[in-house]
Order: sequence, then structure tokens, then C-alpha cells
Amino acid sequence: MPILKAENVSFSYDKKINAVENFSFSVEKGEYVAVLGRNGSGKSTLAKLFNALLIPDKGKITVGEFSSDDKKSLFEIRKRVGVVFQNPDNQLIASIVEDDIAFGPENVGVPRKEIGERIEFALKAVGMEEFRRSSPERLSGGQKQRIAIAGVLALTPEILILDESTAMLDPAGRKEVLKVVEKLNEEQGVTVIAITHYMEEALFADRVIVLDGGKLAKEGRPEEIFSDRENAVKLGLELPFAARIADELIKRGVKIKSGILTKEELAEELCGSK
Repeated sequence: MPILKAENVSFSYDKKINAVENFSFSVEKGEYVAVLGRNGSGKSTLAKLFNALLIPDKGKITVGEFSSDDKKSLFEIRKRVGVVFQNPDNQLIASIVEDDIAFGPENVGVPRKEIGERIEFALKAVGMEEFRRSSPERLSGGQKQRIAIAGVLALTPEILILDESTAMLDPAGRKEVLKVVEKLNEEQGVTVIAITHYMEEALFADRVIVLDGGKLAKEGRPEEIFSDRENAVKLGLELPFAARIADELIKRGVKIKSGILTKEELAEELCGSK
């Protein structure tokens, strides 16, 4: 049974043009899914629908046994699906890191003793234990986003959605956050849905879906999506940077493996080609 399922979902903000249209999709427990698409394709709307911040005009979202067409289930869906948004400053509200992480559990009535345990768990999960009593204002962008993730983890969600969560970070900050997310997925079995416009990030996913005009245009493994160069361009995608470099090197006679390579794989190929 899928942990999350969308069935013929449509949603519009003005009741005229659908931001998401007749969308059907499911995610298995422990899966890592990347969501791609050009600006305005409906990616962020989808995140809010999955989290029940928005309710479908048509169709339904199901998380476990809870459905968005039952108002009594909305709170349970929101507990199970945590969203980390683009700007961490919009999610950090307290002057001390541990107070910020405690905010969510306190508001859903978690006992005080358990809140302390959840703070410990969340900080350890994102590698920020030493910053427990720090001020978020003094943290780097990557550190702030890790604290934002910790705040969501303290609610013990079954699904973690990253809605362009690395968009405002520099390359070091993006790498920092992605490392944490991969660890959560691989070691703790957290289901991850990563909405991103960085093609390199999609390479770490088990599966990629591509939205176009609010509709599901394509889905498959990362290499399947990017290997179809012509269709990828039509959908507003481009090859990951390392794969583009690899293509150019092959054209110039450098003997390396063809295909969709990560930066690390390209570096290994170049070292081996000497």
C-alpha cells in the first residue's frame, strides 16, 4: 500500500486555470522522489496539496488511511507530511535553536519529556547538536535550513517534502542539506519528496516525475528522464552540469563512460582516463 497517493487531483487558485490538473501519482514508503518542471508547472502547489495546506477541487490525496476529502483527517495528514520551504528564515520563529525545534511538538500536545527527546533526535539527525542553544540569526544559510528540517523532524513525519529548500543556498549549503536528507532517507527510512530546479539533485532520487502545465508529463528513473535529451528540453529541463561536461569531453575524444553522470562519477572517470 502506498504511503501517499494522489487520485485524479485538480486544483485552481482562481477557479479558472488549473495549477494542477487530473494528477495521479503514488509514493512508496522509504522512496526518494524528485519533482521537476519549469516555473509555474505546479510543483509548489503539489507540495501544499500533499500536506493538506490546500485541498483538491477534484480528486483526493491519501496519506496512509487518511484522505483529504474527510475534514477530520486533515490534521492527521499534516502531522504525517512535513514540508520544508525555500526560505528557512520564514520557518524559524524562536530566538534559540532548541526552542524553535520544540515549537511544533508543543503545539500538537506532545508531553514535555518527549519533546526533549525529540529535540535530541532531530538535532542529531541533522548534525546540529552543538548549536542547540545558539541563535538562528548567527547561523549560515545551510545551517538554518538544517534547523528548519530538524523542526519538521521533531514532529516525526512519515514523509518529508523539500519545496525548493536549497534554492537560496550557495553550493556548499546545498551539499550540506542534501547530505542530511540522503542520510535521513537511507538510514532512517524517511520518505522524501524533493521539489527542485537543480537537475543535479534529481540524480540522487529513486524516481523522478516531471510536471508540465500542472499535469504529470513523465516519470521514471533519473537516467531515463535525462537520457531522452530531446523530450527533456521540451519539458524545460536541461542535463545536469556534470553530464553536459561529460558529453562535451566525449565529443573531443576523451575516453570516459557516457551517460548521466554525477560530479563525483565524472571526477572518477577523469582520474581513470589519465
